[in-house]
Amino acid sequence: MYKVKTMKKRNRLIRKLEEQKKKAQKVFCAFLTLGYPSLAATSKLIESFEREGVDLIELGFPFSDPLADGPTIQFSSEWALRLGVKMQDAFQQVRDLRKKGVEIPIVFFSYLNPIHHYGIKRFVLDAKKAGFDGLIVPDCPPEEEKLLQKICCQEGLSQVFLVAPTTLKPRMKMIVRHSEGFIYYVSLRGVTGARKSLPIDIKRPLDFMRRQTNKPVLIGFGVSTPKQGRRLAKLSQGVIVGSAIIDHLRNSRGRLSPTVRFVRTLVNAVKKHG
Repeated sequence: MYKVKTMKKRNRLIRKLEEQKKKAQKVFCAFLTLGYPSLAATSKLIESFEREGVDLIELGFPFSDPLADGPTIQFSSEWALRLGVKMQDAFQQVRDLRKKGVEIPIVFFSYLNPIHHYGIKRFVLDAKKAGFDGLIVPDCPPEEEKLLQKICCQEGLSQVFLVAPTTLKPRMKMIVRHSEGFIYYVSLRGVTGARKSLPIDIKRPLDFMRRQTNKPVLIGFGVSTPKQGRRLAKLSQGVIVGSAIIDHLRNSRGRLSPTVRFVRTLVNAVKKHG
Protein backbone atom coordinates (compact mmCIF):
# COMPACT_ATOMS: atom_id res chain seq x y z
CA MET A 1 0.00 0.00 0.00
CA TYR A 2 1.23 3.48 -0.86
CA LYS A 3 2.55 5.21 2.26
CA VAL A 4 0.54 8.22 3.37
CA LYS A 5 2.59 11.41 3.49
CA THR A 6 1.47 14.39 5.51
CA MET A 7 1.76 17.88 4.08
CA LYS A 8 4.22 20.11 5.88
CA LYS A 9 2.72 23.33 4.54
CA ARG A 10 -0.59 24.70 5.86
CA ASN A 11 -2.57 26.37 3.09
CA ARG A 12 -5.72 28.50 3.19
CA LEU A 13 -7.92 25.41 2.99
CA ILE A 14 -6.37 23.77 6.04
CA ARG A 15 -6.45 27.03 8.00
CA LYS A 16 -10.10 27.67 7.14
CA LEU A 17 -11.17 24.16 8.14
CA GLU A 18 -9.27 24.47 11.43
CA GLU A 19 -10.89 27.85 12.04
CA GLN A 20 -14.38 26.51 11.43
CA LYS A 21 -13.70 23.54 13.71
CA LYS A 22 -12.57 25.81 16.54
CA LYS A 23 -15.72 27.91 16.15
CA ALA A 24 -17.84 24.72 15.96
CA GLN A 25 -19.28 26.06 12.71
CA LYS A 26 -20.24 24.16 9.58
CA VAL A 27 -18.46 24.56 6.25
CA PHE A 28 -20.19 25.62 3.04
CA CYS A 29 -18.49 24.99 -0.30
CA ALA A 30 -19.82 26.37 -3.60
CA PHE A 31 -18.95 24.83 -6.96
CA LEU A 32 -18.50 26.96 -10.08
CA THR A 33 -17.48 25.98 -13.59
CA LEU A 34 -14.57 28.09 -14.80
CA GLY A 35 -15.81 30.27 -17.63
CA TYR A 36 -19.54 29.80 -17.11
CA PRO A 37 -21.26 31.97 -18.09
CA SER A 38 -17.96 33.84 -18.68
CA LEU A 39 -14.55 34.18 -17.09
CA ALA A 40 -15.45 37.64 -15.82
CA ALA A 41 -18.65 36.30 -14.27
CA THR A 42 -16.75 33.51 -12.52
CA SER A 43 -14.44 36.06 -10.88
CA LYS A 44 -17.35 38.26 -9.79
CA LEU A 45 -19.18 35.27 -8.33
CA ILE A 46 -16.15 34.15 -6.32
CA GLU A 47 -15.79 37.64 -4.86
CA SER A 48 -19.52 37.81 -4.10
CA PHE A 49 -19.59 34.34 -2.56
CA GLU A 50 -16.73 35.25 -0.24
CA ARG A 51 -18.69 38.29 0.97
CA GLU A 52 -21.77 36.11 1.54
CA GLY A 53 -19.88 33.79 3.88
CA VAL A 54 -19.04 30.90 1.56
CA ASP A 55 -16.05 29.09 3.09
CA LEU A 56 -14.61 27.25 0.09
CA ILE A 57 -14.79 27.45 -3.69
CA GLU A 58 -14.58 24.32 -5.83
CA LEU A 59 -13.60 25.63 -9.26
CA GLY A 60 -14.34 23.11 -11.98
CA PHE A 61 -12.20 23.02 -15.09
CA PRO A 62 -14.37 22.33 -18.16
CA PHE A 63 -13.81 18.94 -19.74
CA SER A 64 -15.41 17.29 -22.76
CA ASP A 65 -15.90 13.85 -21.19
CA PRO A 66 -16.87 14.28 -17.52
CA LEU A 67 -17.54 10.86 -15.99
CA ALA A 68 -19.11 12.02 -12.72
CA ASP A 69 -21.00 15.10 -13.91
CA GLY A 70 -24.67 15.20 -14.79
CA PRO A 71 -26.43 17.28 -17.47
CA THR A 72 -26.16 20.60 -15.61
CA ILE A 73 -22.39 20.58 -15.11
CA GLN A 74 -21.93 19.09 -18.58
CA PHE A 75 -23.87 22.01 -20.05
CA SER A 76 -21.72 24.57 -18.24
CA SER A 77 -18.52 22.77 -19.28
CA GLU A 78 -19.56 22.64 -22.93
CA TRP A 79 -20.41 26.34 -22.77
CA ALA A 80 -17.00 27.21 -21.32
CA LEU A 81 -15.20 25.02 -23.85
CA ARG A 82 -16.98 26.83 -26.69
CA LEU A 83 -15.61 30.07 -25.23
CA GLY A 84 -12.13 28.58 -25.50
CA VAL A 85 -11.35 28.35 -21.78
CA LYS A 86 -7.84 26.98 -21.19
CA MET A 87 -5.85 25.79 -18.18
CA GLN A 88 -3.89 29.03 -18.14
CA ASP A 89 -7.19 30.91 -17.69
CA ALA A 90 -7.71 29.13 -14.37
CA PHE A 91 -4.27 30.09 -13.12
CA GLN A 92 -4.55 33.68 -14.33
CA GLN A 93 -7.99 34.12 -12.80
CA VAL A 94 -6.98 32.90 -9.37
CA ARG A 95 -3.74 34.87 -9.54
CA ASP A 96 -5.75 38.04 -10.27
CA LEU A 97 -8.19 37.31 -7.45
CA ARG A 98 -5.35 36.86 -4.96
CA LYS A 99 -3.83 40.17 -6.07
CA LYS A 100 -7.19 41.82 -5.34
CA GLY A 101 -7.15 40.44 -1.80
CA VAL A 102 -9.53 37.51 -2.21
CA GLU A 103 -8.56 34.99 0.48
CA ILE A 104 -11.27 32.33 0.19
CA PRO A 105 -9.72 28.85 -0.25
CA ILE A 106 -10.07 27.63 -3.84
CA VAL A 107 -9.92 23.94 -4.76
CA PHE A 108 -9.22 23.00 -8.38
CA PHE A 109 -11.61 20.33 -9.72
CA SER A 110 -10.41 18.56 -12.84
CA TYR A 111 -10.39 15.17 -14.48
CA LEU A 112 -6.99 13.56 -14.92
CA ASN A 113 -6.73 13.95 -18.69
CA PRO A 114 -6.26 17.76 -18.75
CA ILE A 115 -3.70 17.54 -15.94
CA HIS A 116 -1.76 14.83 -17.79
CA HIS A 117 -1.88 16.90 -20.96
CA TYR A 118 -0.56 19.96 -19.14
CA GLY A 119 2.11 17.98 -17.28
CA ILE A 120 1.67 16.77 -13.70
CA LYS A 121 4.59 18.58 -12.07
CA ARG A 122 4.04 21.72 -14.09
CA PHE A 123 0.34 21.69 -13.19
CA VAL A 124 0.90 21.41 -9.44
CA LEU A 125 3.60 24.07 -9.40
CA ASP A 126 1.54 26.49 -11.49
CA ALA A 127 -1.65 25.85 -9.51
CA LYS A 128 0.09 26.47 -6.19
CA LYS A 129 1.88 29.55 -7.49
CA ALA A 130 -1.40 30.97 -8.82
CA GLY A 131 -3.06 30.64 -5.41
CA PHE A 132 -5.00 27.37 -5.48
CA ASP A 133 -5.17 25.48 -2.19
CA GLY A 134 -6.47 22.04 -3.09
CA LEU A 135 -7.19 19.58 -5.86
CA ILE A 136 -10.03 17.16 -6.58
CA VAL A 137 -9.57 14.64 -9.40
CA PRO A 138 -12.62 12.32 -9.36
CA ASP A 139 -11.15 9.77 -11.78
CA CYS A 140 -7.86 9.47 -9.90
CA PRO A 141 -8.15 7.25 -6.78
CA PRO A 142 -5.38 7.14 -4.14
CA GLU A 143 -3.76 4.07 -5.77
CA GLU A 144 -3.14 5.97 -9.01
CA GLU A 145 -0.72 8.76 -9.95
CA LYS A 146 1.57 8.58 -6.95
CA LEU A 147 3.68 11.32 -8.55
CA LEU A 148 0.70 13.69 -8.39
CA GLN A 149 0.18 12.91 -4.70
CA LYS A 150 3.87 13.32 -3.95
CA ILE A 151 4.18 16.73 -5.61
CA CYS A 152 0.90 17.96 -4.11
CA CYS A 153 2.23 16.97 -0.68
CA GLN A 154 5.57 18.69 -1.27
CA GLU A 155 3.97 21.90 -2.51
CA GLY A 156 1.20 22.11 0.07
CA LEU A 157 -1.69 21.52 -2.34
CA SER A 158 -4.32 19.44 -0.53
CA GLN A 159 -5.50 16.50 -2.64
CA VAL A 160 -9.07 15.67 -1.64
CA PHE A 161 -10.47 12.19 -2.34
CA LEU A 162 -14.06 11.04 -2.72
CA VAL A 163 -15.97 8.36 -0.84
CA ALA A 164 -19.09 6.93 -2.53
CA PRO A 165 -22.14 5.19 -1.04
CA THR A 166 -20.87 1.95 -2.59
CA THR A 167 -17.38 2.22 -1.05
CA LEU A 168 -16.59 -0.75 1.20
CA LYS A 169 -15.28 -0.11 4.72
CA PRO A 170 -11.67 -1.26 4.18
CA ARG A 171 -11.35 1.00 1.16
CA MET A 172 -13.13 3.82 2.98
CA LYS A 173 -10.46 3.65 5.69
CA MET A 174 -7.73 3.91 3.07
CA ILE A 175 -9.31 6.90 1.32
CA VAL A 176 -9.84 8.69 4.63
CA ARG A 177 -6.13 8.28 5.43
CA HIS A 178 -5.02 9.71 2.10
CA SER A 179 -7.43 12.61 1.72
CA GLU A 180 -5.94 15.96 2.73
CA GLY A 181 -8.02 18.82 4.10
CA PHE A 182 -11.38 17.08 4.04
CA ILE A 183 -13.14 13.97 2.78
CA TYR A 184 -15.67 14.48 0.00
CA TYR A 185 -18.64 12.19 0.60
CA VAL A 186 -20.80 11.59 -2.48
CA SER A 187 -24.32 11.48 -1.10
CA LEU A 188 -25.91 9.44 -3.89
CA ARG A 189 -25.24 6.89 -6.57
CA GLY A 190 -24.85 8.26 -10.07
CA VAL A 191 -23.75 11.62 -11.42
CA THR A 192 -24.03 15.16 -10.11
CA GLY A 193 -27.31 17.03 -10.34
CA ALA A 194 -29.88 18.68 -8.11
CA ARG A 195 -32.38 16.23 -6.61
CA LYS A 196 -35.80 16.68 -5.03
CA SER A 197 -34.91 14.17 -2.31
CA LEU A 198 -31.76 12.63 -0.89
CA PRO A 199 -30.99 9.08 0.26
CA ILE A 200 -32.04 8.12 3.76
CA ASP A 201 -29.05 5.83 4.43
CA ILE A 202 -26.41 8.57 4.72
CA LYS A 203 -25.82 8.53 8.47
CA ARG A 204 -24.19 5.09 8.74
CA PRO A 205 -21.15 5.72 6.48
CA LEU A 206 -20.70 9.18 7.98
CA ASP A 207 -20.61 7.74 11.48
CA PHE A 208 -18.08 5.15 10.33
CA MET A 209 -15.77 7.78 8.82
CA ARG A 210 -16.09 9.95 11.92
CA ARG A 211 -14.69 7.06 13.96
CA GLN A 212 -11.70 6.80 11.61
CA THR A 213 -10.58 10.41 11.46
CA ASN A 214 -10.92 13.93 12.80
CA LYS A 215 -10.75 15.33 9.26
CA PRO A 216 -14.00 17.06 8.28
CA VAL A 217 -16.40 15.22 5.98
CA LEU A 218 -18.25 17.40 3.47
CA ILE A 219 -21.28 16.08 1.60
CA GLY A 220 -21.86 16.83 -2.06
CA PHE A 221 -23.88 15.64 -5.10
CA GLY A 222 -27.62 16.25 -5.27
CA VAL A 223 -28.00 19.11 -2.76
CA SER A 224 -30.45 21.57 -4.26
CA THR A 225 -32.34 23.42 -1.50
CA PRO A 226 -31.58 25.14 1.81
CA LYS A 227 -33.69 22.50 3.56
CA GLN A 228 -31.53 19.70 2.18
CA GLY A 229 -28.38 21.64 3.08
CA ARG A 230 -29.62 22.11 6.64
CA ARG A 231 -30.38 18.41 6.99
CA LEU A 232 -26.99 17.28 5.69
CA ALA A 233 -25.11 19.86 7.78
CA LYS A 234 -26.56 18.22 10.88
CA LEU A 235 -24.98 14.92 9.81
CA SER A 236 -21.59 16.19 8.68
CA GLN A 237 -19.07 19.01 8.99
CA GLY A 238 -20.19 20.71 5.82
CA VAL A 239 -22.01 20.75 2.50
CA ILE A 240 -20.98 21.22 -1.14
CA VAL A 241 -23.47 22.59 -3.69
CA GLY A 242 -22.79 22.68 -7.41
CA SER A 243 -25.52 21.82 -9.92
CA ALA A 244 -28.18 23.87 -8.13
CA ILE A 245 -25.93 26.94 -8.35
CA ILE A 246 -25.26 26.36 -12.05
CA ASP A 247 -29.01 25.89 -12.63
CA HIS A 248 -29.66 29.29 -11.04
CA LEU A 249 -27.04 30.90 -13.26
CA ARG A 250 -28.58 29.31 -16.33
CA ASN A 251 -32.11 30.36 -15.42
CA SER A 252 -31.03 33.92 -14.59
CA ARG A 253 -29.90 34.55 -18.17
CA GLY A 254 -26.72 36.43 -17.45
CA ARG A 255 -27.78 38.12 -14.21
CA LEU A 256 -25.59 37.14 -11.27
CA SER A 257 -27.54 38.68 -8.39
CA PRO A 258 -30.28 35.96 -8.24
CA THR A 259 -27.60 33.28 -7.86
CA VAL A 260 -25.82 35.27 -5.17
CA ARG A 261 -29.09 35.58 -3.26
CA PHE A 262 -29.70 31.83 -3.62
CA VAL A 263 -26.24 31.06 -2.27
CA ARG A 264 -26.94 33.38 0.67
CA THR A 265 -29.92 31.23 1.62
CA LEU A 266 -27.78 28.09 1.41
CA VAL A 267 -25.06 29.60 3.57
CA ASN A 268 -27.58 30.65 6.19
CA ALA A 269 -29.23 27.23 6.21
CA VAL A 270 -25.97 25.31 6.56
CA LYS A 271 -24.20 27.57 9.04
CA LYS A 272 -26.97 28.87 11.25
CA HIS A 273 -29.01 25.72 11.54
CA GLY A 274 -26.52 22.93 10.90
